[in-house]
Amino acid sequence: MKGIVFTGDRKIELMDFPDPTPGEGEVVLEIRASGMCGSDLKFYRAPGGPGRTAALGLGATSGPIIAGHEPCGVVVAVGRGVPANQAWVGMRAMQHHYRGCGVCPHCNTGWMQLCVEGVKEVYGVTGHGAHARYMKCPARTLVELPEELSFETGAAISCGTGTAWGALQRMGLMGDQTIAVFGQGPVGLSATLLAASMGARVIALDTSADRLARAKEFGADLLINPAETNDVLGAIKAATSGLGAHASLDASSNPLARRQAVQCVRTWGKACFVGEGGDVTLDVSPDLLRRQVTLIGSWTFSTVGQLECARYVAERGVPVARLFTHRWRLEQGEEAYTLFDRQSDGKGVFLPAA
Repeated sequence: MKGIVFTGDRKIELMDFPDPTPGEGEVVLEIRASGMCGSDLKFYRAPGGPGRTAALGLGATSGPIIAGHEPCGVVVAVGRGVPANQAWVGMRAMQHHYRGCGVCPHCNTGWMQLCVEGVKEVYGVTGHGAHARYMKCPARTLVELPEELSFETGAAISCGTGTAWGALQRMGLMGDQTIAVFGQGPVGLSATLLAASMGARVIALDTSADRLARAKEFGADLLINPAETNDVLGAIKAATSGLGAHASLDASSNPLARRQAVQCVRTWGKACFVGEGGDVTLDVSPDLLRRQVTLIGSWTFSTVGQLECARYVAERGVPVARLFTHRWRLEQGEEAYTLFDRQSDGKGVFLPAA
């Protein structure tokens, strides 16, 4: 089979790999949809050469690794020792793209990325991912895809949309509240879509007019372009009777946006960071302490949360697949990531079996 490999410095190769065979406790997925995530860009952009994943704090690899950590497909092979009710041939499944020790308290509750011994593998980064026809993984990392959902929807939930869901759940967002979402890339736009479906009032912020237009289509009530507004905090307070938002979510990783996400919430409000990397500077007393503000860091989701998100999307008919603006064949990998690297359009997905 062929798989997309990030070779460093914004270069991609479509390499040949043997079709995988499942070992004990493993399955093979035929990938029907493999989403492109903003996190992929740091690996796409990273310098090439040995040790590139180790330099990013994720452990070393011994050879080329197939990219893609938003997998969704159908189980086509099951290895020894896999319980019949855990995975079976023909099972429609998403994959939780981390492997831990499997027995610690975090792994046992579906939080394998928080493994006490440290995450053993990140699929699509240190272990072969989903930008290929087939993918091998532990059966315990599978999450069944509801029949009502498309494979594309499952791919989105497998990282970007699931991450937004996890953050909204951490904040306990309610339908009578207002949330400000900073950054309308795939994760931020997912948060806008999900929050609006919950009945919350959404203030969407982004410096891209096109992304703001999409946020409006996805249910945002108020749009703010920080590049065109001298007083972002004033605009949010003006829209909330001078009190500020009940909650905020930063998906941009921008230091100023992060600070504004904290400052824009009202007394007793909650701010959540999901954007990776970088830093932020806060004046602790006025920004946090003296307003009783809760600051939350939220990293992806558990297998339990992934299933809960999928069931919510299925039961409410949330149009998650509309996040995808581009659909690609594996042979179009270079074109796909060149476009995605501009971060001006929507989300892309590879359809390896097409």
